[in-house]
Formats: sequence, structure tokens, C-alpha cells
Amino acid sequence: MAVPCALSREQVRTEDTAPRIQHTLKQSVSLSGIGLFSGQQVGLTIDPADPDTGVLFIRTDLPDRPCFPANLDHVVSTPRCTILGDGQFTIHTVEHILAALQALNIDNAIIRLAGPEVPIMDGSAAPFVNLILQAGILEQEEAFIETATLSTPLFWSQGDVHLIALPSEEYRISYTLHYPHSDILRAQYCSMIITEEQFQKEIAPCRTFCLYEEIAPFVQNGLVKGGSLDNAVIIKDDVVINPGGVRFPDEMVRHKVLDLIGDLSLIPVKFTAHIIAIRSGHSSNIAFARELLTHLKAGAL
Repeated sequence: MAVPCALSREQVRTEDTAPRIQHTLKQSVSLSGIGLFSGQQVGLTIDPADPDTGVLFIRTDLPDRPCFPANLDHVVSTPRCTILGDGQFTIHTVEHILAALQALNIDNAIIRLAGPEVPIMDGSAAPFVNLILQAGILEQEEAFIETATLSTPLFWSQGDVHLIALPSEEYRISYTLHYPHSDILRAQYCSMIITEEQFQKEIAPCRTFCLYEEIAPFVQNGLVKGGSLDNAVIIKDDVVINPGGVRFPDEMVRHKVLDLIGDLSLIPVKFTAHIIAIRSGHSSNIAFARELLTHLKAGAL
């Protein structure tokens, strides 16, 4: 089942880059977990898909089993996560599973969800990485995909949030986290070339995080029904209150890199660039992704 992308690969600058073989899963794999916002138990299955399918989401809990591709055209909202939809239904919290698929070079997959959001699991992308590795990765030997490259830099700013894309033969992300009113989050920085190995070891295990005073009203009003210390790093009075502490001293900024990888995977072409982000979140990531898509198209003209 192939779904056309919003931008064909012929429309972007791909010279000087060798096409690579497309990948999917060797077999279907499943897991289940709690939805962060709904608090519902949600089952998820990732199926292999034909070449040029891309990544599709299907809501198996709804009568018509609606289906749509994971791309920028289907982003409907970005409150505290990235939400995709088609005007009639939505899927929340897609960024972690999309980051795992992107980093492991899975080009074609069908994600079947029996609920309104991707399970939060432990708040990281590690469970999805493990699920993909459990399935095995299949080379689709007669199908190739090209990688777009930037011809000129792109700068995007809104207030104190800044995102930059620089031409690069590698996919690198450099992120600066800055919460001026929190000592523990006042300044964290991470810069990393995003390879499969680096992502698995250094980025995927990093969990979502929040300040207690920010999340408490949402919990009290029933807007975050599935959140707990099992699936988020909680900071209260400048102390991490999770019994096990953090997985890395800079786990929070690494998770921001994870989110950015997931959000930028919604650009419907593969690309390399050095992405520099300062204080960005889901809303700015998506706004920047749209500008970057336009920039990639312009570079091909």
C-alpha cells in the first residue's frame, strides 16, 4: 500500500549523495502500554510495508480503521506532544516511535494503534528501538531512497527560540536547553551525529521530563491521566524526585534531541544537515520543519 508523499524525491537537491536501499521490518511486532494523556491501555503493532509506502498510522479501534501517512500535512496540534490526524480522528504522542523508526532507517512501516495515542512506555524511545530490533530489519534490495542536501543555510527564530539548518554531509543535531528559572535545567547542551548506534546508546534511553509545578495543574484537572514517575523525569524544587535519578547527567537535553528527531522525521524526504536548536519544543520544531521542507524544494529549482 503506497501513499504519495507531499514532495517527490525528484524535487529536492540530491546530487553528490548515493541512494541507499530502503528498509522495513522482517516481521510484525506488538506491545501495549498506558497512554500519557488518556490513561488508557493501548495496543500497538508495527507491520512491514512495501517499498515507497512510508510510515502509516491506522486506528484499529475505530469502525472504518482510518489510515494516514506520518507527514507534516497531518500535524494537527503540538501542545505538549505532536498530534497527527486527518480531520476526523487524531493520534497523540507520535514523536518517540517516529524518532526510533527514523534513527534505525526504517523507511516503510504500518503502525496499528488500538487507541488515541502511542503508549508512553517508560517515556523514552528505547522500548520502540527494542521492538524494531526484535522484529529485525529487512533490506528492500530493489528499492532505493535518495538523501537530500541543503544548498544554503536556513535560519528560523521566534522570540528566544532559534533553529538553524546548515549544509552538512552528516545528520548532526546540536541542542541548547535553557530554563532560566531552574538551576538544574539552566543550561544543558548536547551535540551529536545521529547514527543508529549513537541513537540506540545515547539518545533512545532518555525520558521525557517536566517541572512539577508545570505538570501538577494538568494532573489535577485530569489532563494527564497516565503520567507517573515510571514514564517521566519529574523535577521538584530543583531536584529529580524519581527514585532512580537520571540515566545521564544531561538526560533532559538528550530527550529534546530525541523529540526533534521525531518531529523532523515528518518531513517527507530524507535529508542530511547540521540542525542547531536553542530552546525549541514541538510547536517550533514543526514550524521549522515546514520551513525546511520549503527550503529543500527551493534548493532544487
